[in-house]
Parts: sequence; structure tokens; C-alpha cells
Amino acid sequence: MRKGALFLFGLVVAALVALGLIVLSSASEANGMRLHNDAFFFMKRQFSYLAVAVAVAAATAAFDYRHWRDHWSLAVAFYILVAALLALVFLSPPINGSRRWIPLGILRLQPSEFAKLAVVIAIAVWMDLSGWRVELFARGAIFPMVLAGLFCGLVLLEPDFGSVMVIGAAGAIVMLVAGTRLTHLIPIGLIGVAGVIAVLATNENRMRRLGPFMAKMSAAFSRTDPAAAAAAASAAESDFSSMDPAAYQAYMARVAIQNGGIWGMGLGESMQKHLYLPEAHTDFIFAVGAEELGIIFSISVILLFFTFFAISVYIARKASDRFGRYLVMGMAFIVFFQAMFNLGVVCEALPTKGMALPFFSYGGTNLIATFFAVGTILSVGIHSSHDAKRTHYRKG
Repeated sequence: MRKGALFLFGLVVAALVALGLIVLSSASEANGMRLHNDAFFFMKRQFSYLAVAVAVAAATAAFDYRHWRDHWSLAVAFYILVAALLALVFLSPPINGSRRWIPLGILRLQPSEFAKLAVVIAIAVWMDLSGWRVELFARGAIFPMVLAGLFCGLVLLEPDFGSVMVIGAAGAIVMLVAGTRLTHLIPIGLIGVAGVIAVLATNENRMRRLGPFMAKMSAAFSRTDPAAAAAAASAAESDFSSMDPAAYQAYMARVAIQNGGIWGMGLGESMQKHLYLPEAHTDFIFAVGAEELGIIFSISVILLFFTFFAISVYIARKASDRFGRYLVMGMAFIVFFQAMFNLGVVCEALPTKGMALPFFSYGGTNLIATFFAVGTILSVGIHSSHDAKRTHYRKG
């Protein structure tokens, strides 16, 4: 493991955090004044969350990742703790129709964020201890899917379809890297997707969100006159009173990106953050950044996330054992998948679904969970580098 890769990885994370704080300082200003009479309210809290997140990353990086496997009771305890927290959310009052948070003073704990981490650790430990048996149907496919399925079921009841996607996909990635046969993985995955779709079809709120997106996709691929289709879409979007809140958010996000153009309107000059885009400092913060800093910002963010994932893959390939490889790929996928999905939603390439943009969106639990993933990747890189040095000295 080259130290340059770990250094570059740290620089990419630092760049994402710095960009996130810059955009958040502007995006959260209007809501801070409106809700708390303090333009810096959300920034103050985000700095507090960041301090905790950095401490978590430092501790996780120093922690030898192999302890999760060698003392597998730690992974079991972490899994059970997260499962208990997921069950505990149902004792909390609903917020916007969902029970996803446990109120803890200034922080609202969202256990589903830690479920994403726990499922990667649990499946990675199981697959590594299973050895060649991962090619067997029960050992390499059924049991790992049960580990992911328990979390998916609890999160689905909240409901939080976005986290279900991340948990299921992250578990599948670890299984794939570990050697689960595609002939075992694909059928189980299709059954899981079919189950989620069935639940989704019975959820009126989610179907309202999917409706406008599916209509837009249908119009895009239909043989109707493009000009007529564009005119009809424009007429529908101009009627804000009948527009679903999620569709309204996506529309305003697109307006923000169009306003930004190439060079942007200037930092702090966003118009959409002034109540036009209600989630300007959380799920749709990227739109504010694009409006103020232009396409240069947008391309830079996308490149940084791709670089983050590419370096993570390099660290995984250079890991001193397969367990480290599983952990890095799972943790990196969680961050990268959420980032790409968020950008897809903001750009209207995907149906509207609330999902935070890692390092950017306001919120404590997501930031802490993201830095836990970063610390785990660093732990694999650092300890693999030490192992390589010891091997070199022995040979010498």
C-alpha cells in the first residue's frame, strides 16, 4: 500500500468536506433565519456534528479492522445494537409520516444510517469466516441475505425506501466481491426487489412521487411531437397548486441548476434557497451549489466522488487480506451510491427520494456514519501498509 494513495484519499475527503461547508453556509442561511432567527444556526450545529464525525473517523482508522473478524462477537453486538435501535424508532413520534429518528437533544439519531454500516461489517465477517463455502447456496447467499433482509424489513416499516435500497445493494456488493455465485445472488435479489416494489405500490405517498417521473419518462420515449410534449410538461409544471411536493422540489432544483449556468450566480446569491426550495440545506443542497457556483462546481463534485471511489477500489485491491477488501468495497459503495443517487434525483434523472448527499447535506447521523465509513477504509489502508512494511523487512 502506497502512502500516496492514503494521502490522496484524505485530500479528496477534505475537499468534499470543505466544499460541503461552503455551500451549506449559504444554503442554510434562509431557513436558519426563518426557523430559528439565526442565519448560522445550521452551520453551528454542523460544525458540532463534524467534530464528532472526525473523532469517530480517527478512532475507526486507528482501530485494527481485523478485530471485527477475529473477535466476531463485536460484529454480532454491533448488529444487535443497530437492530434494537431500528425497533426503538417505532416508540418515537412520527415526523412527516415516518418514524425514522430517535430524539437525543440537539441530535435526532437515525439508526438506518448505522444499519448500512452494520450490514457491511456483518456480511463481510460471515463471508470471510465461511471461506470457500461462500459458493454454497445456503452459506454464501441465503444467510447473508437474511442479515440484510432483517434490516431492510425494519427500515421498510418506517418507511424509508431509500435506506432499504442502500442496505440491500451494499450487502449484495460485499457478497459479490466475496464470491457468491451470480446464479444464487440474482434470483434472491430479484425476489427482494419484487417485494419492495409490491410494498411501494401500496404506498400512496411514494406512488405520487413516482407518477410524475414515470409520466415524464413515458413522454420522453414516446413518439409524440417533442414540442407538444414539452409544452404539456411546461403547462403542468406551471400549476404549482396541484403539484406534488416532491415533484415541486425536483422542479425547483432544476430551475436552480439552470439559473447557475456555467459560472453560477455567485456564492450567497441563490434565489431558490429563499423558500422556493424547502430542503435547500439537506437533500437538495447540490442544486444550491450549482446555482451559485455553476457547472464548474457540479463537475468538480462528481469528479471528487468518482475519485473517492476509485482510490477506495485501489485500497481494496492492495488490502493485506480478503476481509479488508470486503470492508472497503462495502463502505465505499455506501458513500458513492448515496452520492450518485442524490445527484440523480436533483438532476431529475431519478424519481424524487429523500437521500442525503454525503459530506454536504446538513445532519449529524449521516455525517457521522459517512466518517465511520471513511475511517474504516483508512484503517484497512493503514494496517495493510504496516503489514507490507513488516513483510518487506522480513524478506530483507
